[in-house]
Parts: sequence; structure tokens; C-alpha cells
Amino acid sequence: MRTTIATLALLLLAPLPAGAAPATERAVPEGAPDGLAVTGYALPSTPPEVIGRDAGALTTVTVAAVSLRPDGASVTRPDDRVAALVESTHAVGLRAELLVGNYSDRLGGFDPDALSALLSSDAHIGAVADRLAALVRAGGWDGVNVDLELVRRRDSRGLVAFVTALRERLSDTASVTIDVSASSTSSAYLSRGYRMAELAAVVDAIQLMAYDQHGPGWSGPGPVGGLPWVEKSVAAALELVPADKLDLGIAGYGYLWNPDGTGRTLTVKAARNLVGRAGGTARWRAGAGEWSARLSGGRRVWWSDGRSYDARASLAAGLGLRGTAIWRLGSAGPLD
Repeated sequence: MRTTIATLALLLLAPLPAGAAPATERAVPEGAPDGLAVTGYALPSTPPEVIGRDAGALTTVTVAAVSLRPDGASVTRPDDRVAALVESTHAVGLRAELLVGNYSDRLGGFDPDALSALLSSDAHIGAVADRLAALVRAGGWDGVNVDLELVRRRDSRGLVAFVTALRERLSDTASVTIDVSASSTSSAYLSRGYRMAELAAVVDAIQLMAYDQHGPGWSGPGPVGGLPWVEKSVAAALELVPADKLDLGIAGYGYLWNPDGTGRTLTVKAARNLVGRAGGTARWRAGAGEWSARLSGGRRVWWSDGRSYDARASLAAGLGLRGTAIWRLGSAGPLD
């Protein structure tokens, strides 16, 4: 899932499904043809036909389904659109994971206070885990993806307790995965609230969000997740967790920077179209493994597309990682 500021305007949280048996009884996917498990994140608004189009490149679809409420003791009600996504996912033989996050529409970003209210209370942890397990059973989901961001270091043990509570309440065939913001040193993971080894001992996979290295609002123009930074972040994570528990998160989007530092998120198609309309030239930056362009008026664009994905998937395969996870379906363009 997208991390911190970068998720603004993208995470429209909602839904839960009705009926539909799990797509598979495997807790961990066998993997796509290249041997990697491949997760595609989806919003409730993702058209079901996008899942059908990309099915051959995926093993799991993770849908942003519910959000933590401000009290940290409950989650929002899923909306009806998610049921169609679960059905479409299972129809093409893929697993469907329910994503629970702490993104707040009210704040326009992730809510660390709600998260702290959850992770600092055994009662809240139990109540939320109970509710998520019930949603999984009722909606025919194959597991839960935990996208709780801006974790305070003092809440790191609570995060381990939360995924443990989920694991205890779900069936043996259901998966539990967790999204972790990438850091380029092993010590930084704990500083950001992630007890990586303890999390890896509980979950089926840690999905490393190796993107948003640069973005308007928090940095000047630069790669969304340049290869050197990605490699350092993966190496740091591998000091703490086994390779077969790690998925490499990959961007399928880009950013536009205006001269004043403001900007916006772009889908891959929108980035290409913008450069074309502006009469700019897209240049492949081999070192970063991404595209960039300079536009009139001092504007800059960087984006990560299918070529970028291939470079990172090769890295993941070469390091023996469990798989990849792309944010997000639809924005990234066709995956085949």
C-alpha cells in the first residue's frame, strides 16, 4: 500500500463482500510463472475487469476494504463494491486479501493517534481482531493485509500483538500479511515501529513498500523508488527477516512536481500523456530504473512503469524473495 503522505487522495477506504468461497486453500500462493508470488493492491473503485485483465500476472489481489476508527477499538463498515472485487478475484483463481488500514479521510492521511489507541490496548486489539476475522468469514476473503502506518516506536510490541491476535483468530488456510515502509538501514525499521524478526515469525509475508523515496510535498524531484535505494532497503530488511518472508513492493505510478514544490500523483498512462501533450521527452534513467521528463515552466515528472517493474521483479527473484507487491492495479497499466 502507498505510504504516509503519498496515499492522499488515493485511499478511498470501504467495502466487504458477500459469499464467495476462498479461491484456494493455500495460505501462501504458489507464485506466478516466474516463481514469485505477486500481489496487486486494489481500491474499492477498481473496475473488476482490471483484475481479469491482469490475472495472469498475479497470485493475490489485496483490496483496501476497511479503516481503523479514531477510537482504535473498531473499523469502518465495508461498502458494497468490494463484494464484486472478491467475486472477480476468485473467478480467475486468485486469492483475495482484505486490507485494514489507518488512513483517515478526515485527516487526509494516516492517523497515528487512532493506531496508538489500538496498539496500546489489549482490549482494542482483541475487539478489532475479532471483527476482522468475522469479516473474513462473512466475505469469503482468503486473508488479511495489515496496512497500519506511522507506527510509533513505543507501539511496536502492540503491532506484533495485533498480527498475533489476527493469526490466532483466522483459519490455518488464511493468510496474514503486513505492509512495512522501506528503510535503508536495519536500525531504522525499529525506529519506525517495526520489530521485523518478531513480525516475520507471525505473518506469511512482510510487504516492503519500496516507493515514495521522493514525492511532492516531502522532497524535490527524484525517482519514486530508485533502484539503489530499493536495493539498500531490501538488504537492510534481509538482515532481520528471511528472504522467503519478504515481498518487494513496487510502484505503478508517478509524480508531477511544480516549481513551487507542489504536485500530484499520476497513473502511468497519465504521466505518459502529460509528457506527450507538453511536447516533452521521456528519458529512461537506467540507474534509477524509472522514467523522467522535464516540462515547460520548470515542471518535472518521474514515474515507474512496466519496465521498472521488470527490473525490480528480477531483483526480487535474484535475491530469493517470496514475491512482489504492486501499488496499484489500474494505475500501473496492464501487467502482462
